Amino acid sequence: MKRVDIKTGFLCNNNCLFCVQADNKLKGNRSFEDIKEDLIGSKERCEGVVFTGGEVTIRKDFFDLVKLAKELGYKTIQIQTNGRMFASLDFCKKTIAAGATEFSPALHGYCKEQHDYLTRSPGSFNQTVKGIKNLKSLGAYVLTNTVVVRSNYTNLPQIARLLVKLNADQFQFAFVHPMGNAWKNFNNIVPRISLAAPYMHKGLQIGIDAGKRVMAEAMPYCLMHGYEDYVAEIVIPETEIRGKTSQNTDSFDKQRKEQGKAKFPQCKKCKYDNICEGPWREYPEKLGPAEFHPIGDM
Repeated sequence: MKRVDIKTGFLCNNNCLFCVQADNKLKGNRSFEDIKEDLIGSKERCEGVVFTGGEVTIRKDFFDLVKLAKELGYKTIQIQTNGRMFASLDFCKKTIAAGATEFSPALHGYCKEQHDYLTRSPGSFNQTVKGIKNLKSLGAYVLTNTVVVRSNYTNLPQIARLLVKLNADQFQFAFVHPMGNAWKNFNNIVPRISLAAPYMHKGLQIGIDAGKRVMAEAMPYCLMHGYEDYVAEIVIPETEIRGKTSQNTDSFDKQRKEQGKAKFPQCKKCKYDNICEGPWREYPEKLGPAEFHPIGDM
């Protein structure tokens, strides 16, 4: 099923240390009419829509956008969010009534000290956790995202156990994309990917053992031994992106492979070369390609 990612703007009630959109915050949010035009145009090709930002839930017209997507006939309507607004049970109920079918809150720490440090928003951990609990109490489908950074990668198993306890339906570990704040704070934010990988595996296994759907994003196959089936890119649906003009693409898959990721001469020798996308290109620009070793036929 093809989907469209609707970038609703850049305003957010968090200020994450790793935010890839940080340089764009002064550009503000898009208008309702602008987003409406994209929703109508993409419906000709897409069955699903993902509302993202910034933080879409702080828009005054948030419910109207969700209702419009439902009226246009989108089969799945996902809300990518930091989850804070869903600490209100009433807000959850209104979002579901408007037509949202999936919720993708972001949880970046196993405790409030870790999460709030990364979001730079005191109280955000408690709000996000409460939001997940509220959504699950209403029977909503919840798929979480955790950005893997220097200060949380050793705690991924604890985060996984928390997500299992919260009964999230699905969770993803996404290796940090070194753009925006993450690029500015590279040395403090971006871990060695080869050091993070074993902890990602442990976290994934906790989810697997609990019967959860799990995946890891932006992880080359050479660092996913034994967990190759959980590479996110193989299950990401065909996606187009609509936002500010510079964000638009008819194929996120093509853009990600050709412009976003990096491959190396040694990749040619790897049995996964045809399906592996490599790491985000900014990572080897700083740290080089020495961690990536080709996997031969077993």
